[in-house]
Amino acid sequence: MKYISTRGNAPELSFEQAMLTGLARDGGLYVPETWPSFSPDQIAAMAGKSYEDVAFEVMKPFVGDTFTDAEFRDIIAKAYAGFGHPARCPIKQIDNNQFLLELFHGPTLAFKDVAMQLIGQMFQVALKRRGETVTIVGATSGDTGSAAIEAFRGLDAVNVVIMFPHGRVSEVQRRQMTTPVESNIHTLAVDGDFDTCQGLLKDMFNDFDFRDEVRLAGVNSINWARVMAQVVYFFTSAVALGAPHRKVSFTVPTGNFGDIFAGYVAKRIGLPIERLVIATNQNDILHRTLQSGDHAKTGVVPSISPSMDIQVSSNFERLVFDLYDREGAAVSQLFDQLKTDGAFTLSQGALARLHAEFDSGRCSETETLATIKTVFDTTGEVLCPHTATAVKVASEQPASATPMVTLATAHPAKFGAAVKDACGVEPELPPRMADLFDRDERQTRVAGDLAAVQKIIRERIKA
Repeated sequence: MKYISTRGNAPELSFEQAMLTGLARDGGLYVPETWPSFSPDQIAAMAGKSYEDVAFEVMKPFVGDTFTDAEFRDIIAKAYAGFGHPARCPIKQIDNNQFLLELFHGPTLAFKDVAMQLIGQMFQVALKRRGETVTIVGATSGDTGSAAIEAFRGLDAVNVVIMFPHGRVSEVQRRQMTTPVESNIHTLAVDGDFDTCQGLLKDMFNDFDFRDEVRLAGVNSINWARVMAQVVYFFTSAVALGAPHRKVSFTVPTGNFGDIFAGYVAKRIGLPIERLVIATNQNDILHRTLQSGDHAKTGVVPSISPSMDIQVSSNFERLVFDLYDREGAAVSQLFDQLKTDGAFTLSQGALARLHAEFDSGRCSETETLATIKTVFDTTGEVLCPHTATAVKVASEQPASATPMVTLATAHPAKFGAAVKDACGVEPELPPRMADLFDRDERQTRVAGDLAAVQKIIRERIKA
């Protein structure tokens, strides 16, 4: 399996190279050169298998010969051994034909753990084999940072620097990032919003001298391995609900477009998905794009669902690459225009293809709170604000005999104050995190300036 850039002007890489590289040197994102294919019989045979066994089967075509089968099975086993549920990503029914896919049973209580724990194990094997060290720099709107820190803390071959927007993550999210004591972990509270942090990250990858000096690697969802790992739970949940003999639909709370792009990949490689529904909060650039074809930034409005407070959805570029028949020059032109003008317009053909694959909806702050309360009152289930946005959007889709699975992306305790405001219940953290608010924090506040951030990174990794 070879990987190519969405902008068409970077060398082809192997899976291992793409994983360790992150962003392509032409500014694009790596995607498989061709999509593998799973037959209905292969999908049917996944029924009753463990999450780990399905993960091996789904990801093996993407990984190729990077790891032996025994190595890869061991990597997968270690990645999910610390999850708090034997099914790893279980499903739960909340209404007639409405289901939740619980993705928060990992060590940091968010869906990012599903991919990040795997990436941590893959990096460790690959770097040990190469005898190399890397500096992982990540930008987070809340959950990616803590998941990356948990996956890489204490590893000799990896320095981790996480940037988060100062004052724009929940207290639990912040403390999960700032309380680890390992010397290879560094957290930067950046003045600005998530798009500021993400822009700094891309600028660092495009500064090739700096990139090579610190041996820069990325684990944001710009890294293909993140998307690949997330494809698995679309398969496990769909098979549990009757696939391939029965189609399944998914609604995904969406910020950076990585999670729902994983659903698109699952469909491309053979999973019988009827509809993929994009759920946004008031930062609704993706919903507006589906309505009009105009992909235009309007500024980020802070919300109680901070992981969705994004206007530059990086993984949307991977989809646009397919919408434009994989023409890298066209993709490059569009996303250069987004950077300079803050907007671009999809062609009519691309918009028609987008509509053929996706639906969308928007959930306001008031509607998010109301949904948390309604679901709690009717089922006793406590939702995090991100999940609630998607449950509301899912409930608005046309009635269908097809099961609708909503991705529950975080444990409600990560957003306890908002949940308590909505339904009067303050969800408790698991026992292993009971002392989180007593731990000392370590963080450095920094201006949203590339030179300032690079200076700190150089100092920290040489200390």
